[in-house]
Amino acid sequence: MNEQKPYVSPETNEDVDTLEDSGCTLVLYNDDVHSFDYVIKALVDICRHTEEQAEQCAIIVHCHGKCAVKHGAYSDLLPMHSALLDKQLTTEIQE
Repeated sequence: MNEQKPYVSPETNEDVDTLEDSGCTLVLYNDDVHSFDYVIKALVDICRHTEEQAEQCAIIVHCHGKCAVKHGAYSDLLPMHSALLDKQLTTEIQE
């Protein structure tokens, strides 16, 4: 008789490594210089937001002074941070 054993997933640290690697946040800060349209276009072009997502982030930045616009690995956020800085927008990567 051939008895089937239940599948047991091997324990790995892959989930933990993924969480630690993607634990950074790109924060956009408010300024009194740039228009909503300028900020929205930058978020769509650089952070790959939808128009609606970018508009919501722009409103949050305006009302609260800052907004977390992207989460991910530091290495993925750094080019976006640099590109937003090149557009004279104030951003920071937080761990």
